[in-house]
Amino acid sequence: MSLRCGGVSRVLGSRVLGNYLCSQYKTFSSLPDKKKEFLQNGPDLQDFLSGDLSDKSTWAEYKGNLKRQKGERLRLPPWLKTEIPFGKNYNKLKNTLRNLNLHTVCEEARCPNIGECWGGGEYATATATIMLMGDTCTRGCRFCSVKTARKPPPLDSNEPYNTAKAIAEWGLDYVVLTSVDRDDLPDGGAEHFAKTVSYLKERNSNILVECLTPDFRGDLKAVEKIARSGLDVYAHNVETVPELQRQVRDPRANFDQSVQVLKHAKKVQPNVISKTSIMLGLGETDEQVYSTMKALREADVDCLTLGQYMQPTKRNLKVEEYVTPEKFKYWEKIGNELGFHYTASGPLVRSSYKAGKDRGTFFGLSPNFT
Repeated sequence: MSLRCGGVSRVLGSRVLGNYLCSQYKTFSSLPDKKKEFLQNGPDLQDFLSGDLSDKSTWAEYKGNLKRQKGERLRLPPWLKTEIPFGKNYNKLKNTLRNLNLHTVCEEARCPNIGECWGGGEYATATATIMLMGDTCTRGCRFCSVKTARKPPPLDSNEPYNTAKAIAEWGLDYVVLTSVDRDDLPDGGAEHFAKTVSYLKERNSNILVECLTPDFRGDLKAVEKIARSGLDVYAHNVETVPELQRQVRDPRANFDQSVQVLKHAKKVQPNVISKTSIMLGLGETDEQVYSTMKALREADVDCLTLGQYMQPTKRNLKVEEYVTPEKFKYWEKIGNELGFHYTASGPLVRSSYKAGKDRGTFFGLSPNFT
């Protein structure tokens, strides 16, 4: 499964887990859940904080190891440490959360990018990611710390309506809807997703909606149902290069299946923007990254984000390499040259962090965006 947050993640009626979260650079993903034990062995808020980050020129002087040696655990380099920005919009959203009784993984996991995601600004876009269908996944990807079960609790039939109502009251510009994998459901939860989008658009036709979906076991009818629901961006993450799929993802997921999901969404709804994300630092080579980016563009994927994989707990895959900001900048350049309409690449970039930030270019791709 893939849990990527737009800065704010929640579960109506329950709390949520995650692992791959937000970003100071351009985009983001999702963090560990309510259970404190999931945080004990993974990066803590203080691991990401630094007293003075103003002089980024010192990053090049970092002498620590960036590639893991056998038996070693890498330390966080300085570019993965950040200051927390706070402001008027951040405080407004936080107070609104309290009034609506919404719970966010950003707060519960003490994400260092919480102010950046919620902040928005007078002319910027406040972004949130909402978690649907519970906090228990039917898959067990090795990069993810979400709890798993063969038969998670049943869906809350009122969740689509209640979620739409809460989001509309929240007053966001852009919302990302995501979920755990629900292989226990006949349609993988596609109808649940589609209803949420439909209810939300009924309440606020101007809000921009991105759905970050599972692969639905390759069920293209499920993909079509969501693609035709009225959403603006269809996102599904391939996570890593084809060569590392079996090592990183659940055996039921694979690169070709994920690409078919993205291609089909565009086929049935050409005006929908397609989007995916790749984690770096899992042991991939430059040649593999380039080949993957090229294949995604050839599949007509519009937008791509690349970010650093962060090990959420000791039970998950170790970080094999901390990729430098300069290398991420290189991949952004390559993405632009390959023809992606939007490429976000940086150490803390995640798939939906401040997803509405670049409305002028990102949203200009589709007639749906006005």
